[in-house]
Amino acid sequence: MGWQWKEEHLDLILVPLGFSIMCIYHIFLLHIYNKCHTQTAIGYENDNKEAWAEKMLELRNTERGFAASVLNGHLTAASTLSSISLVLCSLIGALLGNSSNFLTDSFILGNASRSTRTIKYMAVLSCFFVAFVCFVQTSRHFVHGSFLLCMPVDDKDGEVVKCLRKAVKRGSIFWAFGLRALYFATTLLLWIFGPIPMFVGSVATVVLLYNLDFNKETGKITYEQSSKSEHNTKSNGVENGVLASGTDASIDIQDAVLRN
Repeated sequence: MGWQWKEEHLDLILVPLGFSIMCIYHIFLLHIYNKCHTQTAIGYENDNKEAWAEKMLELRNTERGFAASVLNGHLTAASTLSSISLVLCSLIGALLGNSSNFLTDSFILGNASRSTRTIKYMAVLSCFFVAFVCFVQTSRHFVHGSFLLCMPVDDKDGEVVKCLRKAVKRGSIFWAFGLRALYFATTLLLWIFGPIPMFVGSVATVVLLYNLDFNKETGKITYEQSSKSEHNTKSNGVENGVLASGTDASIDIQDAVLRN
């Protein structure tokens, strides 16, 4: 007997292909980030957050309340997503322990055997668990940043500034990794309904992320640029003041000479 096509072969073709598309795209994104991180939205946002952290420490302790509220908002979002990921992990674990299948074999176009269902649930469970760990690390770094934000800055070496910038940047990176894990979990979750929805979801996710992950801004706003502009403004103001005062002084001298 020759080889015959079966619906189970769709899982062997479309699922690895869709997963490979997701992995290749993120490898390409990582390459662009390492080559020139300002071309990506993640690198652009990290630079702005570092500049924000450095600028906030220049304020007095009584004026940093709104900065602490910003970090508390990030903490709330990270805690919420970590709780959701943990609940979904528990739900998937309960589905693994259940022998009955809530989806009928006729509804799924592909392999609907018990071993395949177990692989599906384990893959989704792994992604949600990685997302949970990443969001917990995000909360950890933002909590550390909140403590540093409340400290009075009186160090000449700028160690507090460096530590705050590092904490905010690491928290943002773990936040990005957690969201990526949720994107992978979403596409693998579609695999439960068959390999075709999983493949279509992978392609749609890559197209959507490609339009969101790359920075389309023409310039980069950093604290160094803003401080330079402020310094230039101040120096121009001083020069204009000196010229104005010199002009007024010369006019007064001329009036005095005419009077004499």
